[in-house]
Amino acid sequence: GSHDSFSYWVDEKSPVGPDQATAIKRLARISLVRKIMKKWSVTQNLTFEEQLEGGIRYFDLRVSSKPGEIGQEIYFIHGLFGITVWDGLKEINTFLEQHPKEVIFLDFNHFYAMDDGHHHFLINRIRSAFESKLCAVECVEYVTLQYMWEKKYQVLIFYHHPLYQEYPFLWPGSKMPAPWANTTNVHKLLQFLETTLEERSRYGTFHVSQAVLTPRVKTIARHLIRGLKNTLVHRNLPMILNWVKEQKPGVMGVNIITSDFVELVDFAATVIALNDLLLEEDES
Repeated sequence: GSHDSFSYWVDEKSPVGPDQATAIKRLARISLVRKIMKKWSVTQNLTFEEQLEGGIRYFDLRVSSKPGEIGQEIYFIHGLFGITVWDGLKEINTFLEQHPKEVIFLDFNHFYAMDDGHHHFLINRIRSAFESKLCAVECVEYVTLQYMWEKKYQVLIFYHHPLYQEYPFLWPGSKMPAPWANTTNVHKLLQFLETTLEERSRYGTFHVSQAVLTPRVKTIARHLIRGLKNTLVHRNLPMILNWVKEQKPGVMGVNIITSDFVELVDFAATVIALNDLLLEEDES
C-alpha cells in the first residue's frame, strides 16, 4: 500500500484545504508558503497508474469538497488540493479493465467539508467508475482471490463514514484499522508497528501497518526547504524496509503495509515477496 496515495500532484495555486488549521490558511495566502507546503504535502512521486504497475494494491485516500465552489465535485487532499476523485477512479478502472485478475483496496478514511449530499455524490461516482467490479461486504475470511475471481469482483471500498450502511458495496472503516504511530523517530515507529501487530484482531478485519514517519511542526520549521522526502524519508526508509523483510504474513503477522515514496526502495516487491512464506507453510 501507499500512504496518502494520491498526493503525487497537489495544486499550489489552489487555496489551502479545509484539513489545515486557520493559522496555516492565513499564512498560505503568500505563494511562497504554498510552495513550501507542497514539499511537505507530497508523499508519493508515482501516479495511480505507475503505483499499480509497481505492485501497489492498497490506496490511502483523503477527500474534500472545495469550499465556495459551485457543484459537489470532490478532490483528493493533503494540505493542498489534488486531482478530482473522478479522474483518479477512472485511471484506476482503466488498469483493472486491462488486468481482470487484479484486486485493489480503496480506503476512504478522511473527509473534509462534506455534507451528506457530497457523500452521496462521491458514492455514486465510485459506483459509476467500477459498477460490477465492486465487492459487496462479506465475512473477511471468505474474501480470497479465488472468491473474487469467481464473482468477477476487483475492488473493495472502505468508507469511514456512517453512510456506508446504506450501500452494500461500502465496507465499514472498522474492517480496515490502520493504527498511526505519529512519530518522527524510526525506532519508536518500529516498536509501535510491533506492538500493534501483537494487538491486531485475529479474525474479521484487515490490518494496515503504517510504516510512515510524521513530521512535527518544529520538524517542518527546522527543515522548511528540504521537505518531507529529504528530511525524514530518504534517511529512514532503508531501516523500515529491513523491518518489512523480517515480517511474516498471515493471521498472526502483517497484512497490508503502507509507506511514503514507495519507489525510493524496493518496497512493493519486498512486501509481495512475503507471500512466498505462506506458500512454504502450505507445502510443509
